[in-house]
Amino acid sequence: MYYKTQSLFGRIMKFLQTTLCVAVLVIAAGAVRAFELVMVEQPGCHWCQAWNEEIGPAYPNTPEGQFAPLRRIDLRTKPDDFTYARRVTFTPTFVLIRDGQELARIEGYPGENFFWPLLNDMLRAHTDYTGETGS
Repeated sequence: MYYKTQSLFGRIMKFLQTTLCVAVLVIAAGAVRAFELVMVEQPGCHWCQAWNEEIGPAYPNTPEGQFAPLRRIDLRTKPDDFTYARRVTFTPTFVLIRDGQELARIEGYPGENFFWPLLNDMLRAHTDYTGETGS
């Protein structure tokens, strides 16, 4: 009887440890991806294409891209997991999201020489972004 109880207790403890580890990983993953940069675009958008060519390939590898990963949404698609502060009219529009709410946006694409400073300013003004990878 003691052997069976000890074995059952050991299995319960193993289950609890595994569950705790999974919970910690889920919470940590949520913290890492707390912010998201949503790019609202539409087919045929000249400025969206320019952004895709000039910024798109590098974005995920930049400190900004690490801090606020990019998500693309078509202009005509209503997202079900976050809310815009106001209607999106222009494409591209870059919307900074946290916990399902819009914090700020950049409307249009002014070219790569202006985009990076605008994005950096937006991140610094509305988040704890420091400009370093992993911040």
